[in-house]
Amino acid sequence: MPRTNAGPRSLADDLRTRTDEELAALLRLRPDLVVPVPVDIAQLASRAVTRSSVVRALDRLDQLSLHVVDALVVLPDPTSAGNVQRMLGLPARTVRTVLEALRARALTWGEKHEIHLVRAVAEIIGPHPAGLGPPARQLLMALPPSRLATMTTDLGLPTKGDHATHAELVAAHLGSAETLEPLLQGLSPEAAAALRALVDGPPTGRVEDARREVDLANVRTPIDYLLATGLLIPVDGDAVVLPREVGLHLRGGVIRGNIQVAPPEPEVSSREVDMVDRAAAASAFEVVRKVETLLDTWAMDPPPVLRTGGLGVRDFRKLPALLDTDETGAALIAELAYTSALLAPADGGDEGWLPTPEYDTWQRETVAARWAVLAESWLRSSRTAGLVGTRDDRDRLIAPLGGDLDRPVASEIRRQVLDLLASLPAGAAPERDGVVETVRWQRPRRGGRLRDDVVGWTLREAETLGITGRGALASYVRPLLGGGESAATSAAVALTDHLPEPLEHVLLQADLTAVAPGPLQPELARELNLLADVESRGGASVYRFTAGSIRRALDAGRSADDLHRFLLSASRTPVPQPLTYLVDDVARRHGLLRVGAAASFIRCDDHAVLTEILAAPQASALGIRRLAPTVLASSLDGLTLLERLRQMGFAPTPEDANGSIVVAQARPRRSPPRPAPQPTLAERPAPTETVLGAAVRALRAGDRSATVRPPDAVPGRLGRSASAQMLSDLRRALDDGASIWIGYVDQHGSTSERVVDPVRLEGGWLAAFDHRSNEIRSFAVHRISGVAVVDA
Repeated sequence: MPRTNAGPRSLADDLRTRTDEELAALLRLRPDLVVPVPVDIAQLASRAVTRSSVVRALDRLDQLSLHVVDALVVLPDPTSAGNVQRMLGLPARTVRTVLEALRARALTWGEKHEIHLVRAVAEIIGPHPAGLGPPARQLLMALPPSRLATMTTDLGLPTKGDHATHAELVAAHLGSAETLEPLLQGLSPEAAAALRALVDGPPTGRVEDARREVDLANVRTPIDYLLATGLLIPVDGDAVVLPREVGLHLRGGVIRGNIQVAPPEPEVSSREVDMVDRAAAASAFEVVRKVETLLDTWAMDPPPVLRTGGLGVRDFRKLPALLDTDETGAALIAELAYTSALLAPADGGDEGWLPTPEYDTWQRETVAARWAVLAESWLRSSRTAGLVGTRDDRDRLIAPLGGDLDRPVASEIRRQVLDLLASLPAGAAPERDGVVETVRWQRPRRGGRLRDDVVGWTLREAETLGITGRGALASYVRPLLGGGESAATSAAVALTDHLPEPLEHVLLQADLTAVAPGPLQPELARELNLLADVESRGGASVYRFTAGSIRRALDAGRSADDLHRFLLSASRTPVPQPLTYLVDDVARRHGLLRVGAAASFIRCDDHAVLTEILAAPQASALGIRRLAPTVLASSLDGLTLLERLRQMGFAPTPEDANGSIVVAQARPRRSPPRPAPQPTLAERPAPTETVLGAAVRALRAGDRSATVRPPDAVPGRLGRSASAQMLSDLRRALDDGASIWIGYVDQHGSTSERVVDPVRLEGGWLAAFDHRSNEIRSFAVHRISGVAVVDA
């Protein structure tokens, strides 16, 4: 559209002069304006200046852009790019680039020499932009007339005029460097120090009896002099403010000194890329193993779900020992399982945290593919594991896996940190404080105190997850950050080259231990975890065989022969004789004692074992008596008696009513299928190019409808035409190939107006090209309320 020499008179006029590409860019930068699509550009402009929308737009600005916004708030409206450049003391090219970006976001409008700031921006920034006070005239108008007249006289200004005239005269006196500088030069050191304390902001201070009557003839203190000359102006009974003109002059005529035009670069330490990848891959393998350990454990013994959601403190404190990490790391592992849809609360009366059926599919994947699932869910999640153990606004402890962990800004900050790491040279490990400063510069209005914490948590979690190694971004992570449908697959393929090959053997030692010199195959690791207890983990893990661990395997249904075969096939070294003896000894005793449900009884063919039980100090708590040389009866139920005997060092097994041994093999449990929790987004995602194109077409069509609407037609109330006349108008437009303006009543009784080009009229239906939707549509003739020809 051609621009007029006079320039736009409003934001709506400015938007109408923009190209389709510029309108699409605006909707891409401010996606909240698209939902729902405005009917025309006037509605788009109205929506763009609402407070909520402007706040979202300001929150996405960097520090430099906000400095430019402050300058626009301070300067009179309208202003020019040159005035903004002088107010900031920055290169003209830098200022023009930022002004163009602000215009693209519809935060400003107008020509370069006549820039208007959207009014809502100044309201949101507040009365102290860049730490400066309000304009002097605004402050002076609030003073009593007599007080302002006295100040006018003391400054040597004419006092003939009304209150507003006096305010303008004093404000002009304070706003001129020629008259303000002599006032400042004549200040005492104490008065000058009082002004300097307010220069950098905030511009307000506390003074006792600030509204007292003062004049230059009766000045007793430095503050009295400042009040008498208007260098400080009272705004309350005990509050004063430094006028904007005085503050700007003391700052050298610019709103800020040493403005940083680019984000600060954090200090980095250089690492060898290969070392970074190896360290990160080791962490990636370890986090997969820990997630698997957690879910396998909870499949057998699920912890309960709190009534308010989440995991109880007692159950959470068991995790660090289970996962060989601290509480922070344990919270992250649990959250990874939850956000990856591998863990969910079960349904029913026995509710607890259980693996989902998706976990079984996940286990069948390679280690690299499993890691990619965890990493991708962490990247997009808005849940913040670092909050676990802290307290909320109501001083309640935030539980793991609870709903209080959602923070919409977390995923955005996490992505900022990773993008910063990706922008650094390969092997560069930035300092945490430097990353915090960079992220703060990029989004100064976002996150508040939480922002700095999330940056630190992100760096720590990235190291645990294998995103980084020794503080630097791993090379195989870059495809994942690039996005796209195959990003996770590409990252998994790249990670595979850095992962060690899983082993199919261990080294058995004579001290009843087994050493795994590297990661084990999943099946081997599960069987070994059943048969032995983990003593230490690391590059080489150590497992210890005990009577209790052997009994655990026997209770799970393994026989002594099964255990011997497994040890023989899994070990690269001969099976030590002490281990063989241990397995045989526990197996021989396993099942020797049998517990049944009578209420209950103990049966054993060895009289001496029953005698040993009766002679034990804890026997009195069992409520037992001998019924026969081989049978003892107890008042306890079978399960309790079974557990008590095991605590006493015996190895009983339960039997059924037929006298057969019951193998108490617990089966892994699963929760119902559950989708992964969806992230809570702080902003709407950017619309697709298809949506943007359709939205721009709808805006143009809506504007065209408003332009070609007949002058006597009221929107939504197009006069109803007679049926014969309406059909005649439709046929004439069809014959002439002309555009028409119709009113159409939908099935809900609402009337809309649109411009259409008739294509076909038959069977009570009009087929026409709708300029608003940019497609051929069918309109029921009986629903057309009126027709008007579009003037060429």
